[in-house]
Amino acid sequence: MTTITITKTSDDNYREIECNGHAGYAEYGEDIVCAAVSVLTINTVNSIEQLTKDKTKLFESENDGIIRLTFNDIPSKEADLLLRSFELGVKGISDQYGKKFLNIKFRRV
Repeated sequence: MTTITITKTSDDNYREIECNGHAGYAEYGEDIVCAAVSVLTINTVNSIEQLTKDKTKLFESENDGIIRLTFNDIPSKEADLLLRSFELGVKGISDQYGKKFLNIKFRRV
């Protein structure tokens, strides 16, 4: 199962997104849930890095299936929009394929 943890501050600003694990929907190379989540996550990270001036920290471990993006400060309006789009996308995948393959958690710090 893939777990996505979306961390926000008490002021409802994004602080961190983390994608952890492999969905297990199908065999490696054929897992459409894992592929969809990966595309959304990587595209969001790349878009924030290339289209905004936000300062972030990125941790990746391909073997463990972990991608974590942490913001140094409050995300810009552009980054916030990209993160809301990411959240919308992963919720759609979760709604379609179920929590057996994709679990979304929300944390407050």
